[in-house]
Order: sequence, then C-alpha cells, then structure tokens
Amino acid sequence: MTQLVQLDVTDGVGVIRLDRPPMNALDAQLQRELVKVAREADTRDDVAAVVLHGGPKVFAAGADVKEMAAMTYQQMVAHGHLLQEFTRAVASIGKPTVSVVTGFALGGGCELALSTDLRFAAENAKLGQPEILLGIIPGAGGTQRLARLVGPSIAKDLVYTGRFVGAEEALRIGLVDRVLPADEVLEAALAWARGFVGGPALALRAAKSAIDRGLETDLQTGLEIERIEFTGLFATDDRSAGMDSFVENGPGKATFSGS
Repeated sequence: MTQLVQLDVTDGVGVIRLDRPPMNALDAQLQRELVKVAREADTRDDVAAVVLHGGPKVFAAGADVKEMAAMTYQQMVAHGHLLQEFTRAVASIGKPTVSVVTGFALGGGCELALSTDLRFAAENAKLGQPEILLGIIPGAGGTQRLARLVGPSIAKDLVYTGRFVGAEEALRIGLVDRVLPADEVLEAALAWARGFVGGPALALRAAKSAIDRGLETDLQTGLEIERIEFTGLFATDDRSAGMDSFVENGPGKATFSGS
C-alpha cells in the first residue's frame, strides 16, 4: 500500500495521483511510492494509458528542501540515485502518458512532468527549474530531459536563471503541449488517454521505445532500433488483426486484443 501516491484505474485509464498536501513536496517517501506505482501501472493489463495528476491546485512544487538541507554529501551520494529513479520509473512506463499541470510544477515537479510523454497545462500553471537559487542544479533529469525537449539554449536560460514560465510561454517554447482552463485540463488529459483503450498495446509500447531510445543515440542506430521494433510486431496478433481488417474493411476499423 502507498500513502502519498495513488493509482486509480477506470475503464482502461490509470490515474496516478500525488497526495501530499499542501504542495506535493517530493520527499523520499513520495519518490519511492512513485517508483512502485509507476511500475505497477506499466505491468497492469487493465491500464492502457496513464494520467499523472497532482490535484486541482498544484502539480508538485518540487523536492522537499527541508529534507535535503539536512543531508550530508555522503547521504546525497546515496539519495541521488533515488532522485533519478522516480522520474526514470515514470519515463519507463511503456504506455502513453500525460501530466496534468495545474498550479506549480517546479524543480522536481517540473522534472516529473518532463518524464511523461505529453504535458497538458492549466492556464494558471507555472513551471521552472529554480534549483540554481539554492546553489545546486536539477538532479532528477532536468538538465537532460529539458534540453532534449526545448533545446539547449532555452534549457540553459531556464536552469541558469531559475525563472518560472507561465502556461503560454511554456506552450510557445514546447515545454507543454496544450493549455486549457483549469477546470478543463484534467478531463482533456483523460479524454486523450481514453483514445488508447482497446488499441494495439504492443505497437504503442514499440513506438514509445523506438522514439525514446532513438533520441539517445545517432540516426543510424536509431533507424536500427526502429527496424527491430517494426519487424518484431509481425509476431503479434494485433498486426494480423490490423492488416486483415484494413484489407477487408478499410482503415480504422480493427479490433485489437493487445497481444
């Protein structure tokens, strides 16, 4: 059982909810629970897609600074692995994922949002990597995922200054993918996630793997990753169902089993 992170599954969509009021500060317990819940969401057959949500007022205001301030160098050497493990676990969910960013997503909160495939932001959202103001740098993937998403120049500006960006600027620079009124953003994310229920689960997993792993390497290696993922899908029932349906009935009418 987890206390600070919940996984609720309804009609094929898993909602991972952070529940550490008032600001969802990401302490060590919450980080460990996120690892556990993310792995559960990845392996459950009744979860087709995942929505990551902090609640209507705040996504996550960052790591627990009070907890970190008391740590020695030796303690942080050990804890630093957990800092990256919880965002790696979310990024490793082999299903479509989307963060619902309401209010603040700062520091570790921003890094958590970066670990999902997409980010839907409320109009009141504020995102940023303010670690430099504490005399440190992002440690849960921010220097790497942010630069890959928005480019090195914009990432350096955000990390060097520690400034916050509002929803519209975040959309303009590619940090978020949609901006909606605060009372509509969760439902929009749920609707996006529902679109994958009953879909070709193995093909979706292969697509995510090919894109994510390809970004980590050169073009030729990425193409080889794509080739292997592509050909492997010819061993699946969904490939047969999809192609047979296309030949017989035209596009978009296949029924997939997820196998």
